[in-house]
Amino acid sequence: MVATTEGREMEIMGMGVGVGAASSLKNKNHPTTHALPLAPLQLKLLNGGYAAGTPTGKKHYTSPTNNFPRLTTLLQHHHLYQPFTFTSSASTNLNQVLVRDDDDDDIHALFQILPCDLRNILMHDSKQSQLLEVILDLGKLPQACYAGDFGRQVLRDTEVTIEELEYAQNAIGQFGDDNRAGIVGTLHRISAIRSRKGQVIGLTCRVGRAIQGHVSMVRDLLDFSESILFVGRPGVGKTTVMRELSRVLSHDLQKRVVVVDTSNEIGGDGDVPHPAIGSARRLQVPEPSMQHLVMIEAVENHMPEVIIIDEIGTESEVNACRTIAERGVMLVGTAHGEGLENIVKNPILVDLIGGVKSVTLGDQEARVRNSKKIIFERVASPTFPFLVEVRERDYWAIHRTGRSVDALLRGRKSFVEIRKRDKDMKIMIERWKMEA
Repeated sequence: MVATTEGREMEIMGMGVGVGAASSLKNKNHPTTHALPLAPLQLKLLNGGYAAGTPTGKKHYTSPTNNFPRLTTLLQHHHLYQPFTFTSSASTNLNQVLVRDDDDDDIHALFQILPCDLRNILMHDSKQSQLLEVILDLGKLPQACYAGDFGRQVLRDTEVTIEELEYAQNAIGQFGDDNRAGIVGTLHRISAIRSRKGQVIGLTCRVGRAIQGHVSMVRDLLDFSESILFVGRPGVGKTTVMRELSRVLSHDLQKRVVVVDTSNEIGGDGDVPHPAIGSARRLQVPEPSMQHLVMIEAVENHMPEVIIIDEIGTESEVNACRTIAERGVMLVGTAHGEGLENIVKNPILVDLIGGVKSVTLGDQEARVRNSKKIIFERVASPTFPFLVEVRERDYWAIHRTGRSVDALLRGRKSFVEIRKRDKDMKIMIERWKMEA
C-alpha cells in the first residue's frame, strides 16, 4: 500500500513478523523509518473505503475513499503530519502478520493486584512480553512463568503471606463458583486455591492477550463452514485461538457469531466484551454447570450461524453440541487432551467424534476382515468434522475426524495434515501425512 504526499512517495509496509511486531511508515526521500508502538497500525481496503486501526479495535478508524480526516488524525498521532492519499497494490497483504494490540496487554492492571515489591519487579522485567502467569501460594516463594525457554523464575526470596493474598483478593473482588475471577475490561484471569475452610491460600494470575495471526493456520477450514474442535493440553493457546476466530468469523466473514463464555475467558471480564472478539455477541454463563443450557438458549433465541464454546467437558455439554450441530449451526469448540486418541478413549467426549461401540463378528466375517471377533466401530457422524490437535503454539495437526477415528479403531495410523509456523511466521504444510 502506498501513500503519496505532495509528490513525494511514502510506503506503508507490514514489516513485523512475530508477536509484538510493529508495522512502519517509511519516507523514501528520507531514510528514517518511524516504528509504530507495540500495537501496530493496520490499514486495509474495506467496501470501497479504507480502515485503519489496531487488531482488537481499541483505536479503530474508518474512512470512505477520498475522505480521510479520521485516518489522518490517527497518523498524526504517530507523528506523520502531512496529508496524503492512498493507492493500493494487489500484492499487498497485511493480514498474515502475527501482531498484538493490548496497550501492554493491559498488564499493568494485572500487576496492580500484586504486592508492591512483586509489581515493581515485573514492571521492569525485560521478559514481560513473554509472561504467562504469576503464582502466589501461601508459605512459598512467588513465581513467574514465561513462554519458551525462560520457564519459571522465583521473584523474591521471601514467602507469600496471608496478608498479601488478602490484599490481592480485595483488589480482585468476588470469585465465582468455579474459583475464577477477572479484571474488568481485560482478558486476564485469576484463579484461587482454597483451604478446606474456604480461605484463599493460593492464586494463579494468568495473563490474557489479544493476539492476531493464529487463525492463518486454519483459515482455509473456515470456508467449509463445518464444525471444528481444537484439542490440546492446558496453556497451549486454545482460548487465544477461540478469541481470534470470534473476530474473524464475525467481522471478516460477516457471520452471526455467538460466544458462550463460561468464565469470561474469551471476551474478558465485565458486561461489555473485549474488542478482541470483533462483532461477535457474547452470552455469559451464571454458573459453569449451566453452560449446556446457555448453549441451547443461544440457538433458540439468537439465530447464530456460529457458536463458539471453550472447554467442553461434561456429558450435558457434549449432548448440547450434538443438538446444535443437528440444527445446522457451525460449532467451534475446545477440549482438553493431547490429541484425538485421548478423545476416543474419553467416555464423555467420545460422542463429539461420533461415538464408539463394540461389535461381535461371526467367524467367517472375522476371517474376511482378518480381525478379531470383537471390534470397535464408530456409531455416527462426528459432531465436529474437523479436529485440530494444538500440539504446540506453532505446531498443529489437522484431522478429518471420521476418517481418522475409523483408522484408529482398525488399528491403523491416521492420516493428518501437519501445519507448522517458523520463526518468520511462514506456514509450512505437510499434506495428509501418516502419523509415525
